[in-house]
Amino acid sequence: MKALGAHASDLLRGPHLVRAAVLFLACAASFLVGYPRARIGKFPACPASMREYIPCLDNDEEIRRLPSTERGERFERHCPAKDKALSCLVPAPKGYKAPIPWPRSRDEVWFSNVPHTRLVDDKGGQNWITKAKDKFTFPGGGTQFIHGANQYLDQISQMVPDIAFGSRTRVVLDVGCGVASFGAYLLSRDVLTLSIAPKDVHENQIQFALERGVPAMVAAFATHRLLYPSQAFEIIHCSRCRINWTRDDGILLLEVNRMLRAGGYFAWAAQPVYKHEEAQQEAWKEMEDLTTRLCWELVKKEGYVAMWRKPVNNSCYMSRDPGVKPPLCDTDDNPDNVWYVGLKACISRLPVNSDGSTPFPWPARLMEPPRRLQGVEMDAYSSKNELFKAETKFWDDILEGYIRVFKWKKFKLRNVMDMRAGFGGFAAALIGRKLDCWVMNVVPVTEPNTLPVIYDRGLLGVAHDWCEPFDTYPRTYDLLHAFGLFSKEQKRCNASVILLEMDRILRPGGRAYICDKKETIEEIKEITDAMGWRSTIRDTAEGAYASRKVLMCDKPMVR
Repeated sequence: MKALGAHASDLLRGPHLVRAAVLFLACAASFLVGYPRARIGKFPACPASMREYIPCLDNDEEIRRLPSTERGERFERHCPAKDKALSCLVPAPKGYKAPIPWPRSRDEVWFSNVPHTRLVDDKGGQNWITKAKDKFTFPGGGTQFIHGANQYLDQISQMVPDIAFGSRTRVVLDVGCGVASFGAYLLSRDVLTLSIAPKDVHENQIQFALERGVPAMVAAFATHRLLYPSQAFEIIHCSRCRINWTRDDGILLLEVNRMLRAGGYFAWAAQPVYKHEEAQQEAWKEMEDLTTRLCWELVKKEGYVAMWRKPVNNSCYMSRDPGVKPPLCDTDDNPDNVWYVGLKACISRLPVNSDGSTPFPWPARLMEPPRRLQGVEMDAYSSKNELFKAETKFWDDILEGYIRVFKWKKFKLRNVMDMRAGFGGFAAALIGRKLDCWVMNVVPVTEPNTLPVIYDRGLLGVAHDWCEPFDTYPRTYDLLHAFGLFSKEQKRCNASVILLEMDRILRPGGRAYICDKKETIEEIKEITDAMGWRSTIRDTAEGAYASRKVLMCDKPMVR
């Protein structure tokens, strides 16, 4: 963790605590080197073939060099070299329209925005998706719940009443999500579900999910840890997700175990649960054997679904016979270290102090400093609880101003990204102010790892390095929010690298709010102008002579 600027230490006391939290987030005092000033020409449009380009997942040249792809390596991140980084503006498909607003978008989206019919051809009979004139419609079904997600969710609730959607269970991971109807219907039960799938033969399933306004991200169980912290999810769900959980002595299920909260549930809807053919029964026995060695309890097996529960402490692991595999991870393994970290064939230890066990019920957990806050490595001169509360208040005050002055409640915000999320205060303020959107809270890998805190609050987040592209389709976010990000990253990569990536993932008609040092904002504006954005420099609430400014940007529908 980089230390705060020396003069900030005086502010981390008494009545200046709110301002101190802001300085902690912005780290403005520590970065003195500006971007080189040079006149910037207009950025060209990329070829039409790149309209769905995901740089780190579409790097065919690098993928061809892989020594092996048998474990899904081709679906992992392989980013272009710096000299081959994105240098043009990714175009929208012909006929692109402003997305249908939420909640209508749960059930229908424009065909022209995601013009692909393969899922209709492959999955139409399973009630996933249909095409009707100029729209795709989503009946709400799935391969294992063709009668609809709501009925399926009712079944799970009846099988294990302790799940208590919207209270005990707030954050869920859906693996191999299809068009994300499972997560879409959980939203009405006050549950945030992160839907993930690789960019594979069922192409564009994540793009459909995001066009619907459902939290989603391209991700694959392969050879590296997923970019989420330990003990993040109350439920991890796999419905015919086509993953061999028992391969390599269960290394993929060990990754599920790492991300599953103590006392959380793994829901598996798959043929070995209910079919009686010899091969399916053998697969079920292998799963039973593996989950037993992981100390998971089979709570219920009913119909197409089996539900296991993870233990709440390490006592079962410690009482296993010597030599039982998989072993416990070494005590020096950090289960929250995820950026380009390979999978580990060991069981992540649970904290002896129960940190990460089920937090307060939702919605109380949103505002309560969680236990894992104390484990965040940062230099601070006040208590972490005070910093947490100060950040929460700061963003609530800022958002009140955005709503009053900039009329945010009139915006059609649904998919929001906070590019430097801290403790998740901006996302919490959006919930508190009743804006009907969800937030992907990005924690840069160069910052203190606050992802466990974000998940303990009942929010979603991911680790990322903004000097590299993000794993999502183009045109998937309505609002990008960046506070102090460019000052932080300017020594590591050029501003245009980040801004061109922002342009790729921001939908036409979307907005970006960038708050940073005045001189940085002026330089950024030159680049946004060159990208064809309409941008205006505005004062912050601190006034005209403050060191920070806000750059308000609109990406036009047509360039």
